[in-house]
Amino acid sequence: MNAFISVVGQDAAVNLLQSAIAKQQIAPAYLFVGPSGIGKSLTAQAFIEALFCHGLSEADALVTKQRLRDRNHPDVLWIEPTYSHQGQRLTAAEAAEAGLKRKTPPQIAISQIRDLNPFLGRPPLWANRSLVAIDQAQTMAEAAANALLKTLEEPGKATIILIAPSVSSLLPTIISRCAVVPFYRLGTEAMAKVLKRQAYGNLLERPEILALAQGSPGEAIAAWEQMQAIPPNLLEKLATPPQTWRSALELAKDVDKILDTEAQLWLIDYLQQSYWQKNYPVPLLQALETARRQLLSYANPRLVWEVMLMGMCA
Repeated sequence: MNAFISVVGQDAAVNLLQSAIAKQQIAPAYLFVGPSGIGKSLTAQAFIEALFCHGLSEADALVTKQRLRDRNHPDVLWIEPTYSHQGQRLTAAEAAEAGLKRKTPPQIAISQIRDLNPFLGRPPLWANRSLVAIDQAQTMAEAAANALLKTLEEPGKATIILIAPSVSSLLPTIISRCAVVPFYRLGTEAMAKVLKRQAYGNLLERPEILALAQGSPGEAIAAWEQMQAIPPNLLEKLATPPQTWRSALELAKDVDKILDTEAQLWLIDYLQQSYWQKNYPVPLLQALETARRQLLSYANPRLVWEVMLMGMCA
C-alpha cells in the first residue's frame, strides 16, 4: 500500500520524496516547510514508513508499519516541543492530560537535542539508517539550534527531518544543510476532503473558522476545538476593543486567569481575523501582532494583555 495515501493536497512534496526513495538518493537532512496543519508531520510519518518498508517482504513491512505507528521503532526518534515539569519533559498533549496550565509555550530544549548524540552514535538496529524528526523546529532556543547545527554537520548513517512553518524561522546555517521541501495551503476541494475524512465536515459551514484556517485543515479543527474551550462571554467582551482602562485591566485579568499561553496565542489570531473583517483601524491589528511576538518571547502574559488592551482605549 502507498504510504502517502493519507496525504492530501501536497503532490509536489510527495512526488519529490517518492522519487528520492525510488532512486535511493536520500538527503542527510530535510526541511519540511509550510503553514501548520497542512500535513507536514503526516508526510514525515509517511516518508519514514515508505523509506523503512522499501524492499521489505510483506510480513516484515507489516511489523515495521505497526512499530512506526506505535512510535516504538528503535531507529526512529521523534522530537517535539515540551514543558519542563518536576524534572520531567512533557509534550503539550501530556501537559494537557495532566491538567497543567502553563504560562509559556512549549519549547525544544537543548537537552532534547543533546539526546541525539547517543541515538545517532550507535548503528541502526533494524533499518539501513536512523531517522530523526524534529517537529516545530522553530521553537528551539538559540543554544539548542547551535547544538543541532553540529549534529547536522556529521549526522552519520542517519537522516534528520526538520518541520517548521517558514524558512525564516530557522538559522540560515541550519537551512543551508537541508534539502527544503515546500508545503502549501490546501485548496477548497482538498480542504473539504480532509475535514470530512476527520469527521469535521460541519466546519465547512462555518465561514469564520475557514477564514481563520486559510487553507489549513489542522488549523480549522484546532480553531473549532479552541473556540469551544473559551467561555462565550469572554469572546463576546473581546469582540470590540475595551472603552475604559478599568474594563481593559479586568479583561486582561480574565484572559490570563482562564487561558494558558497557547490558548492566548490562538485568541490573538482569532481577534486579528475578527477585527480585520470589521475594518477596525490598522493600529489595533498591529497591537495584536505586537502582543503575539511578546507572548512568543515569554513575556508576562497578563502584562502583555494589559498593555495591549489599555492601548486600544487610547
